[in-house]
Amino acid sequence: MRLRDCLLGLLALITACKCTYSPEPDQRLTLPPGWVSLGHVDPEEELSLTFALRQQNLERLSEVVQAVSDPRSPQYGKYLTLEDVAELVRPSLLTSLTVQKWLLAAGARNCHSVTTRDFLTCSLSVREAEQLLPGAEFHRFVGGPADTHVVRSLHSYQLPQALAPHVDFVGGLHRFPPTSTLRQRPGPQVAESVGIHLGVTPSVIRQRYNLTEQDVGSGSTNNSQACAQFLEQYFHNSDLVEFMHLFGGKFAHQESVARVVGKQGRGRAGIEASLDVEYLMSAGANISTWVYSSPGRHEAQEPFLQWLLLLNNQSALPYVHTVSYGDDEDSLSGAYIQRVNTEFMKAAARGLTLLFASGDSGAGCWSVSGRHKFRPSFPASSPYVTTVGGTSFQNPFLITNEIVDYISGGGFSNVFPQPSYQEEAVAQFLKSSPKLPPSSYFNASGRAYPDVAALSDGYWVVSNSVPIPWVSGTSASTPVFGGILSLINEHRILNGHPVLGFLNPRLYQQHGAGLFDVTHGCHESCLNEEVEGQGFCSGPGWDPVTGWGTPNFPALLKTLLNP
Repeated sequence: MRLRDCLLGLLALITACKCTYSPEPDQRLTLPPGWVSLGHVDPEEELSLTFALRQQNLERLSEVVQAVSDPRSPQYGKYLTLEDVAELVRPSLLTSLTVQKWLLAAGARNCHSVTTRDFLTCSLSVREAEQLLPGAEFHRFVGGPADTHVVRSLHSYQLPQALAPHVDFVGGLHRFPPTSTLRQRPGPQVAESVGIHLGVTPSVIRQRYNLTEQDVGSGSTNNSQACAQFLEQYFHNSDLVEFMHLFGGKFAHQESVARVVGKQGRGRAGIEASLDVEYLMSAGANISTWVYSSPGRHEAQEPFLQWLLLLNNQSALPYVHTVSYGDDEDSLSGAYIQRVNTEFMKAAARGLTLLFASGDSGAGCWSVSGRHKFRPSFPASSPYVTTVGGTSFQNPFLITNEIVDYISGGGFSNVFPQPSYQEEAVAQFLKSSPKLPPSSYFNASGRAYPDVAALSDGYWVVSNSVPIPWVSGTSASTPVFGGILSLINEHRILNGHPVLGFLNPRLYQQHGAGLFDVTHGCHESCLNEEVEGQGFCSGPGWDPVTGWGTPNFPALLKTLLNP
C-alpha cells in the first residue's frame, strides 16, 4: 500500500507541477555539417524513443569489474552472467513503475524493455512526444554520405522535476549518426622492386605480427568475435569470398559471417563495413564472427544506443567486439556519456572485450573562449574499453618497424579521471617525454588513450566486387587487434581458462609485454603558431599516440595465456 500511495502522489505531482528540468543541458544542438532539415514531422507520425532508467548499485558494479579484471584478484575471470548484472543494476520498483505510468498516461504504446530493465523503448506520435517532452520539436533531416533520413530535435527537451531521480536521458532526440573518417590515401611512389609489398593485406599483417599458418581458430570451441557498424553501411558476403580468394590462400579461414544481428540493407556495400569484416576475419582467422548492423532502423533511433540495448538483451555474446564509432567528447551530454560508460562497465563485468578505434584526427583541436585545446573523442576516452591507435610502416613498401600514423587519435579525457591501472604509465610518459605540448592544451589528470595500436595505413579492401587500395584509418587497426585477441581467447578456452574480458588492468600491469613498442613519430593537432600542427609524440613505453604498441603474437600469447 505504501508503494501504491507513493506512486499516486508522484503522478499527481508530475501532473500538477509545472516544475521541469533539462536532463541534457550540455548536449550540442547544432546541425552537423552536410545535414539539412526537410521540415517539421507530421504530428501523427510515429516515433520510437528510448528512456534510460536510473540504475542501482553502480559502486558495487565498479568493484565487480575491478575484481574480475585484475589478475591479482581471487575473483579474476569469474564473470557475471547477464542475469547477474540485471539483478545488480536493475532500477528500483519505484523508478520502473513511476516511469511506466508516466509514459502510459501520455499515450505511449508498444513499450518494451531489456533483460536488465534499465531501458524502456516506446512508440509515441510526434504530437504526444512533444507534449511529453516540452521544448522538443521533431524535424526530419537528411545528410551523410548515404543521404540518410533521421528524425531529431535541435531544441532541448524538459522532463518533470519529479522524474529527476528516475530518468538519466531520453534517446532518439539529439544525436545524429556518425560519419566515417576512413580515407583513401594516395599510394607512395615505388622506389625499387626488391622485396616490396604494394599495400597492407592479411599476409602483410600476419608476417608483421608473427602469425603462422597454424595461428587460426581451431573450430572446436564456442569462441566468437563481432564487429558493430553504425554508418548506414553493410557488407556483401560475396565481397568477403572474393577478399579471401585474393588474400586468404595461406591460412585456414571462414568465408561467411556466422550471424548478422540487425538488418542488412540492399544495394551497394560500404568500404568501412567491408573493411571491418574482412580484417576481423583474417586476423582472427577461422573464428565464428557476428556482425551487428544498423541499416533499416527506425528514423528516430540512435544506432549506437540500439547496439547497447542489444548487448543488454543477449545472454550469449561473442567475447570480443570491435567498434569504429566515435564522437567528440564535448558534443555529447554528461548524462549520456556517463550512462554509456556504465554500459561498458556492465559489459566488462560479463567478460566482454570491447575495442574502440581511437579516431583519425590525432589529438584533435577546438577553440574554447578563444583558446585552442586538444579535442578528445568518446567512447575512445572511456576507462572501460580498450582503445586502438594507428601506425604506419617506417618504409611504406617494406615490412619493417612501425612508426606513428599521424592521424592516430589519442590524448586525455576532459570527462573521466585517470583510472588507477594507468597512473604509473601516464606519469612516466609525462615525466620523460621531451616534446610535451603546452599544459593548457590537455587535461593531464584525465583518462589517457589509446591503450594499444596496429597498422592503420594502406589497406586493401574488396567492396562491391572491386579491390580498393590504400584505405587508411584506425577503423582498420581495431579489427586487426580484435582478431588477434580472439586467437588468444581460443588458446585460453582450450587450456581451460576464462576469456580475457576487460584487458586494460592486465595490459598495464604487464607494462605492454608482448607488444612492439612504437617510439618514433607524432600525431597531428591544432594548426596554429603555438603547436604548429603537432600533438603528442611517441616514445619508449606507453604514450598517448600508440599506447603500449602493436601486437607481437607469439610474445603476446605467452604473456596473456595464463592464468
